[in-house]
Amino acid sequence: MSLSAVNTALAAHNLRDFGAFLTRPGDQPDCGTIVMVGPRETRFWAHFTTSPEYLDGAPDPMNRWSTRVLTRVANKLGGTALFPFGGPPYQPFIGWAQRTGHTWQSPVGLLVNADAGLMVSYRGALALPTRLDLPEPPPNPCDSCATKPCLGACPVGALAGEAYDIPTCHAYLDTGDGRDCLDQGCVVRRVCPISQRYARQTAQSAYHMQQFHRPQRS
Repeated sequence: MSLSAVNTALAAHNLRDFGAFLTRPGDQPDCGTIVMVGPRETRFWAHFTTSPEYLDGAPDPMNRWSTRVLTRVANKLGGTALFPFGGPPYQPFIGWAQRTGHTWQSPVGLLVNADAGLMVSYRGALALPTRLDLPEPPPNPCDSCATKPCLGACPVGALAGEAYDIPTCHAYLDTGDGRDCLDQGCVVRRVCPISQRYARQTAQSAYHMQQFHRPQRS
């Protein structure tokens, strides 16, 4: 098996790898390689919105779709699908992402990926029994980003401190000015130069913002 073969299986569902790493003794699950999986743009949103999970009106369509699709892919590859939801206990997705060498902590604390920038998201991971031949990781793009626009982009400074000020973010989203972030996606994520090349659909960003913000208003 190769990483290319894994991506061929994922591409049928408009998914792709966002880095992978070889496991070490003591890691759980005990397998050979963990492949981090996210949307393959620009077709992911159009693909997902035709799915039965999106159309049936039941809660958590994205998570239900991810569970169905990635379980199918994992079974095809002889592995196991893992998810960042459904706990506790929860899988250590942030730590796994950083172990790939393709994702780092950005200057504002959010994860930044070499291909997706601050728009990186994970629908799940594949735990595969074989140790794949993995490419050399790219350099951290933040090291060569001269202007670092993410640092001053948040209108209310919710990402300016040592930790993400979630209450301040939610309060801003309830204002008229906050509609821009709510409808277009987080402005901090959008100003990242790599995010701008990633071409995630605005409707998808709006969906995730609404999912993030809706529980606060219920």
